[in-house]
Amino acid sequence: MAWGFPPSRSGGVYRALATARAFADDGWAVTVLTATRETFEKYTGSDPSLEELIDDRIDVVRVPFDWPALDTDIRQWSPVRAFLPRVWWQWRRRRDVKDFPEVGYGPWRRRLERAAASVHAARPVDLVVASANPNVDFMAADHLHRTQGVPYVMDYRDAWSLDVFNGREVHPRESRVGRLESALVTSATEVWFVNEPIHAWHAERYPDARERMHVVANGYDSDFAPHPRLESRERDAPLTFGYIGTVSAKVPISEFVDGWVRARSRSARLHGASAQIWGYLGFYAAPNPALLDVIESHADSGLSYAGPLPKQHVASVYETFDCLLLILGAGRYVTSGKVFEYLASALPIVSVHDPGNAVGRILAGYPLWFPVTDLSAESVARVLEAAAAAAREATPAERAACRDFARDYSRDRQLVPRVHRLREHVTGGGDPT
Repeated sequence: MAWGFPPSRSGGVYRALATARAFADDGWAVTVLTATRETFEKYTGSDPSLEELIDDRIDVVRVPFDWPALDTDIRQWSPVRAFLPRVWWQWRRRRDVKDFPEVGYGPWRRRLERAAASVHAARPVDLVVASANPNVDFMAADHLHRTQGVPYVMDYRDAWSLDVFNGREVHPRESRVGRLESALVTSATEVWFVNEPIHAWHAERYPDARERMHVVANGYDSDFAPHPRLESRERDAPLTFGYIGTVSAKVPISEFVDGWVRARSRSARLHGASAQIWGYLGFYAAPNPALLDVIESHADSGLSYAGPLPKQHVASVYETFDCLLLILGAGRYVTSGKVFEYLASALPIVSVHDPGNAVGRILAGYPLWFPVTDLSAESVARVLEAAAAAAREATPAERAACRDFARDYSRDRQLVPRVHRLREHVTGGGDPT
């Protein structure tokens, strides 16, 4: 169960793709419940090329999804929405959370449950893996567990009751969400988290489920990861710094820009250098105007927005970079899927994020990692200059050490042990039915 499945362009789409394929590789018959293509095309942006990555052995069942709050066609609006927008929004919010406490996604619960029941009726399901967010995904698993006794895995791509940016509890244990999450965790066969800090927080919150909780980190997909570069480019060519991923309002893009302008203005190694931002600006199809303005207003400093990047083109774009920019929001629980792909490149990595960010646990030990000490312009400028020096002068041996460091972070190494363990749980070691 994964709302974010191709052609969704959300960050979790690669985890969902890899998880489904890992089960198929282990001999399971895999069906994925997800939203319709039109959902992503209309509301969040889509990458049609990602559908080519869906393994032929996997069946995809697309469940209709409506998102009235994001419907911009005023011809479809009711008179109440058009003339009394506050009244309409209050009504919409109450309706959204009637069946499930998640604004926007709550009404999808009943459709999901019916779709899950239909899949099970056609071919009995042995296991459900529900990958959130949105957290309504968990309800397909819950429905089959309650009605048919099917075991399930809760795959947290983020967190539900924890704000990973500020570390605060979002939903207390006694709240509606808190009670629901507690019941789901209690009944789950396994609960997966993407990093150790998030895992530890939940293990403390739900100590009775501690033994069933596991870190299943994101990783790079070997078929699409960049090829490690073991040689520096010619010394006279201007350097290219690159960022690939979604830029949200939580990302310190302005702080990066201030440091970039300072470093480029004073460093000979950065003479003529460029910094390219690839991906989406914000979580929706249209770029966030404020973020776009920050980038475009510094075009004379070599900064540019290159737009969304189809998955098939990612490796070739990495080939154009000399250094990688890892610009992330603050928070000790924040991690990033793209960091693993960055590691596979063997390029210098510049970390522009709070030093306490969870991604530091992953990058510690990477030979060409250049983290800021804080988000001041001077700190950012210094690491940019150091990375530029490494891009020119790092030896093949140093780059080979980066390549070797990355090997443990392939996505297969993260998923395969859990898939094998779940096979044992469901079948006792035999072939899945």
